[in-house]
Amino acid sequence: MEKINYFNYCAVIMLSILLISTILRKMTNGHLNRVYIYLVIAALVSTLFDMGAIACDNFTGCSTSLTFFMHTGYLISHNLTAPLYLMYLIVITDTEHKFQNNVLLKILLTAPLAVILTLLLTNPFTKIMFYCDPQYTRGKCFGAVYICSFFYVTFSLYHTIKYGKVLERSKFLAIFTVFTLVIISVIIQFFYPNYPVEMFANAVGLLFISMFIQKPEDNINTVTGLGNYSFYADVMRKAFANKKSVDVILINISNYMSLKDILGYDEANSMLFTVAEHLKKINKQFKYNAEIYYLDNGRYRLTFNGEYENKISEAAETINSFFKSPIEVNHMDINLITYVCTANCPEDIDSFQTLMFFGNDFHKKNTYTGDVIKASDIMKKKRYDIMHDIDSIIDKAIAQNKFSVYYQPIFSIEQKRFQSAEALLRLYDDKYGFISPELFIPAAEKSGAIHKIGKYVLEEVCRFISSEKFKDLGIDYIEINLSVVQCMQVNLANEILDVLNKYNVPVNKINLEITETAAANAQNIMSENLNTLSEAGIKFSLDDFGTGYSNMRRVASLPLSIVKLDKTFANMEESPKMDIVLKNTIKMLKAMNMKIVVEGIETESLVNRFSDLKCEYIQGYYYSKPVPEKDFVEFIRSNI
Repeated sequence: MEKINYFNYCAVIMLSILLISTILRKMTNGHLNRVYIYLVIAALVSTLFDMGAIACDNFTGCSTSLTFFMHTGYLISHNLTAPLYLMYLIVITDTEHKFQNNVLLKILLTAPLAVILTLLLTNPFTKIMFYCDPQYTRGKCFGAVYICSFFYVTFSLYHTIKYGKVLERSKFLAIFTVFTLVIISVIIQFFYPNYPVEMFANAVGLLFISMFIQKPEDNINTVTGLGNYSFYADVMRKAFANKKSVDVILINISNYMSLKDILGYDEANSMLFTVAEHLKKINKQFKYNAEIYYLDNGRYRLTFNGEYENKISEAAETINSFFKSPIEVNHMDINLITYVCTANCPEDIDSFQTLMFFGNDFHKKNTYTGDVIKASDIMKKKRYDIMHDIDSIIDKAIAQNKFSVYYQPIFSIEQKRFQSAEALLRLYDDKYGFISPELFIPAAEKSGAIHKIGKYVLEEVCRFISSEKFKDLGIDYIEINLSVVQCMQVNLANEILDVLNKYNVPVNKINLEITETAAANAQNIMSENLNTLSEAGIKFSLDDFGTGYSNMRRVASLPLSIVKLDKTFANMEESPKMDIVLKNTIKMLKAMNMKIVVEGIETESLVNRFSDLKCEYIQGYYYSKPVPEKDFVEFIRSNI
């Protein structure tokens, strides 16, 4: 019975399409892409040899030497496929470093292939693998081919199970699908040699890898052709999970957003592409062998592995020198203000979360000098240690009641008394001490913990207001801050009213503060919450007025009774122009029937200045800093 070649015809078509599409999609850069291309080429060559071998077996007139050549070519190329699959798995799980210095493991992994290649190359003289006299016949040692394949497949399965936790579920399942297809095809071909389905199964497996793993739309930035944010994040997440040492060059173009506004969309993209091409040229010219990524907003990253790690300082200086000269984009010379920073992970930065947080804005926290920055110098700062642990700090604070509410009195100029106060949240950690709200509030908003924290503040304030000691102070109301995330909570209004009812607190005893950002970007849910609370009798203040872009239509439409001028107004230079800005701002707000609180007042002269401008309330260190409840009570009592 003749062997069927149709499966091989299909495999050749599929593998040819895969190879061409991989090249056309520019999936040729990076170690993973290169190994995948080697796999496709090995499978294609193996299939072509198998087609030739089957044709020779089926055609009685074929010469013995040609038949021998085709079978030898097939077995050599086919036996390279299994080790290449293993190499692909090692690269995709980012575990190459585990093999670099392990000589015994290297010998173990190369020995089976070396033995098979030796047997095949000497087979023309020994005939122990196969012979063609006159038909192709397997020799007494042919079983070594199956033993070799079994070894690599078994090791590949073990490696995938051990390190596959770093892979996405879809990629993990795709790899196991390939294993299943190949194993089934080997079994079929072993028992039914006239149905050579192995190469077809191999082609289908590589198609699965292309569909679920080698996806350029998931890994490549379309503007620059470099690896994108998610690809970089995936690589670094694996590195930390596998305890792999990786050197990273972080490049942030600090004036990118300004240039984007000036140049426009197309020219800005041309600039990004030009920078990417220069980075690739430097990488190739000096043989750094770095992987290059473009994240977003003018941020590039280069990662160095293995033997190239010691080149990071040289590479950083070379790249930094390039950025000091203008770059030409469509006949325009553009000056980039670029921060270049080197970091070793995990020595300098010990977690994936800290790396991503650090990379976002390290340029904003360092004065530009034109020199290469070292992450090890920056990471000594307490801020980054805190941000590394911030989620666990917040969780512990909620569980162990480490939050506390402080109060800062607000002085009424007209009534010449402390009429109200602002409730401010404070966090004390046993390890780091007091942590700034600027750090823990944004983190709590991202994690969702802000809802628990917000409810805690409301409960504490209502408990205080309902106490006998509060009634003796003559304080009209307490201001409570609401974050943007809280305002967008569906049942926020009901929760606030329920807490007020629980403590029998009248609605006029609290005033809710929302930020200017929230006012300018109010969503439907936010508006519904504010309107429901307003209809219930609760009044609102607009906090931090003057710190952002004010959508005055939104401000005017919200149920606001008080506007709090940010401390930047108090810090304004006294000059004719600044006086015009200040006076007209106050005049506009008063015309809208809003009362004004001026924050950040620290001197008597500022008190007098804003008193003369007819502002109603003063808040700041001139009177008192935020203090715990007990100290607040004592302060108000002493000033009644």
